[in-house]
Amino acid sequence: MKKRGRPVGSSIRQNLIEILYHRGKAYGYDLYRDYCAIFPKVTLRVIYYHLKKGVALGEFILETVKLEKGNYSWGDAAEKKYYKLGTGVKPRLDKRVRDYFSKKSFPKKR
Repeated sequence: MKKRGRPVGSSIRQNLIEILYHRGKAYGYDLYRDYCAIFPKVTLRVIYYHLKKGVALGEFILETVKLEKGNYSWGDAAEKKYYKLGTGVKPRLDKRVRDYFSKKSFPKKR
């Protein structure tokens, strides 16, 4: 019997898992920039959707929320939510992601 409804898995969320595996932790916009540099371009809104959905499924953990002061077009502060991998998440160790992060200037944070 075929299951009804939408499947739980998502290629975008799996790609975010790959990125977070190499970064250790990151906030949404950093994940968006890395995602667009490695994979086909998506919108920032879809990245935030999948981060929120991943937190609900336990794939990601919302580690901290920081209010950073600055001169932004919308005001004088920005709320940055930092995510890390949840327990039991299996990265596939995608070669594209590994190659991208081997060329970045920061070391792997695990």
